[in-house]
Amino acid sequence: MAAYSLISTHFSATPSPPTTVSRSRASEFSHSLSKSLPLHRNPNRLAPILSALRNSSHSDSLSSGCDLRYGVHKFFLEEYFFSSALDSLFVFCASVVLSVGIFIADVDSASAFVVNSPRKLQSDELATVRLFQENTPSVVYITNLASRQDAFTLDVLEVPQGSGSGFVWDKYGHIVTNYHVIHGASDLKVTLADQTTYDAKVVGFDQDKDVAVLRVDAPKDKLRPIPVGVSADLLVGQKVYAIGNPFGLDHTLTTGVISGLRREISSAATGRPIQDVIQTDAAINPGNSGGPLLDSSGSLIGINTAIYSPSGASSGVGFSIPVDTVSGIVDQLVKFGKVTRPILGIKFAPDQSVEQLGVSGVLVLDAPASGPAGKAGLLPTKRDAYGRLILGDIITSVNGTKVNNGSDLYRILDQCKVGDKVTVEVLRGDHKEKIPVILEPKPDET
Repeated sequence: MAAYSLISTHFSATPSPPTTVSRSRASEFSHSLSKSLPLHRNPNRLAPILSALRNSSHSDSLSSGCDLRYGVHKFFLEEYFFSSALDSLFVFCASVVLSVGIFIADVDSASAFVVNSPRKLQSDELATVRLFQENTPSVVYITNLASRQDAFTLDVLEVPQGSGSGFVWDKYGHIVTNYHVIHGASDLKVTLADQTTYDAKVVGFDQDKDVAVLRVDAPKDKLRPIPVGVSADLLVGQKVYAIGNPFGLDHTLTTGVISGLRREISSAATGRPIQDVIQTDAAINPGNSGGPLLDSSGSLIGINTAIYSPSGASSGVGFSIPVDTVSGIVDQLVKFGKVTRPILGIKFAPDQSVEQLGVSGVLVLDAPASGPAGKAGLLPTKRDAYGRLILGDIITSVNGTKVNNGSDLYRILDQCKVGDKVTVEVLRGDHKEKIPVILEPKPDET
């Protein structure tokens, strides 16, 4: 539209051609014409006309003058309108290019100042995002290194043999993880959320409950302890969140619900049962071990420790050690470097062997004389002079609580302390006896 208005104005301003040209002013007109017309476009076209104009000043023929004036007038119009058309076309093209350029420039400049509105999230999504952002700095990545000797150079090298997760317990650099994550390590590396890596030392561990405590010398401003919650009041169906480093990947969040409570699993190191375990359908994969299980408020309620899967990948059934159990273990490991868990000091037969005898209880295979049971007089299983097997005592109850298998015995002892005196009821031969036993700690823990 702008180009059209420019062309219209240009053509409407074109002066009307003169109707007469006097002989006395022919030379003057030719001189002025040579200055006014755009000779730079085609100067050779004006040469015969200008020559005729000069000669016409000496001609007496009126008709020749009229013809000359008509020819000059016609040439003037052709040349002028030709020049005007070219100028108008140039103006039109320039206007189009300028308009397109301005349009594009305006779009680019406008888009540069447009602020995209934040992605709209639901309230539960915002809560999950906030929980992950606030608790990720508390989760660490643990690398288990083992010493290997090169077969050719005989050089001792440290190679990664496993990895797992952990979390910051306090500002003193204590890191909590699973015992099986650090088992067999000659060296341990802990990587914080800001990707800084530190050497870690083992403070202590509890093989029976699959818990270990490490320590790193990291600045306090880089250590963010995880909020510790309570696991005694958990309910099936409430939301839980697991953060870890599965398959060596960076911090990963999986969500689910508590699908079961008071489950029991066996320690991978000792086979001792771990009671009151939390079952969840939040995806727990290799590398998640030792990572935190959180409730919807972002508080720690358990340590992700195992999965039920023949393939080793998450099958929707994961297990976490409850935080109430973990807290007591960690406190003892930090203070004493060990857990003083009481024992009877016996070795007992597999549960299947006792079932084959047609009785329920725990069959004592060995009771060292230096242990609590040996001191109290419990009899072990042995062979006589003829090689015949003589069964030892079968423990049927402790402090009045019935014992059907080894798990029951461990569960009872977990409620006791070192130095407690318990009454052990045993089946000896064809009669029962009650024997008092004073519980002691493990020999390697004294």
